[in-house]
Amino acid sequence: MRPRSDAAGRPARFDAAITGLGMMTPAGVGTGPSWARIREGAATEAVTVPELAGVTTDFACRVPGFDPAAVLGRRRVLQLDRSSQLVLAAALEAVADSGLDPQDWDGARVGVVLGNGIGGAQTWETQHRRLLESGARRVSPRLIPMLSANMTAGYVSMEFGARGPSLVTATACASGTTAVGTARDLLRSGACDVVLTGGAEAPLTASLVAGFSQMGALSRRGHDIRSASRPFDADRDGFVAAEGAAVLVLERAEDARARGARVRAMVSGYGASADAFHATAPDPECTGAALALRAALRDAGIGPDEVDHVNAHGTATAINDATEARLIREVLGQRPSVTSVKGVTGHSLSAAGAIEAAVSALTLEEGFVPPTANLESLDPEIDLDVVAKAGREGPVEVVVSNSFGFGGQNAVLLLTRA
Repeated sequence: MRPRSDAAGRPARFDAAITGLGMMTPAGVGTGPSWARIREGAATEAVTVPELAGVTTDFACRVPGFDPAAVLGRRRVLQLDRSSQLVLAAALEAVADSGLDPQDWDGARVGVVLGNGIGGAQTWETQHRRLLESGARRVSPRLIPMLSANMTAGYVSMEFGARGPSLVTATACASGTTAVGTARDLLRSGACDVVLTGGAEAPLTASLVAGFSQMGALSRRGHDIRSASRPFDADRDGFVAAEGAAVLVLERAEDARARGARVRAMVSGYGASADAFHATAPDPECTGAALALRAALRDAGIGPDEVDHVNAHGTATAINDATEARLIREVLGQRPSVTSVKGVTGHSLSAAGAIEAAVSALTLEEGFVPPTANLESLDPEIDLDVVAKAGREGPVEVVVSNSFGFGGQNAVLLLTRA
């Protein structure tokens, strides 16, 4: 199936229908519980993590109450890194939510595209400790498939008999967003009829958290960890590390309608770019990020003044939030409302963009803009309509979801109401 074109031969707007959602986040196990706490604007779900003892920042956000053995079976859990456990659970929920039956689909036309920047971090740290303490013969023979980032998608494809392209995107904290955009491109090109897409990360290891802490990226509000993640707040001091996963089922809009599927929202635009500026700091001029945002608008055929809401990257670091605010103001103006859900979920790195794409879809479906948790005093330099305290009811037609990562990675999705 060739992508549609307009009279001038240019690619026409392409809407990918989101027909299934699965979420495993620090806000809850499953899409319903996660969305309920995000709607509420609950305080950060941070806890002290025993594995982080001795690290300057010893707290993070875990998925509360997640029992992987109950979902996947004890034997299989022993063969999977935490990141794969989370994404498989999210994928099972998303496929069930879509109403598709993997027994009936043509597996060769089903793809998997997931964001994962670090791979099996917990497996790596555990097995390295075993090597040092007990010798090489005690290292697990499952180490390599548990560690390899590509197996995040590999295990999902095996679970559902998806024999189309199986890809993992690694664009740092933009990985989940990059994955969703890439999945849409596979549908648009005609390579796939269905794509399971999203992201996963389980980075709560001593070495990784220590690395982020040493570079000054993490909050040090150990005295009040539930209010530590404070996007856009004048008193923000860094992000709170988190684990999580989200999976979205994408289909062509016409295919979803033909089978009578519930369409939760549309992915109508995607843009990506690089800052070409610095390894970890965003370009203060927003040149690269603006390219990605404008590309998403152009891809969807939507003007800046038509955007109702921005699901911001909003990590709660001083530079990131200020730079993103400048980007939004310069490209979209002051009209759209702005929310960062990381005030509730913390920052799950490669999974963040996927979680936020799912939240954007729910915002459109329900006509509800969630608040930014822990925002007590808006930074006076951030001249935007940042939603705080309570969410807002009302129709939402167009949402932009931003993600930015180390290396100057920028990815933007534009979602529209079904």
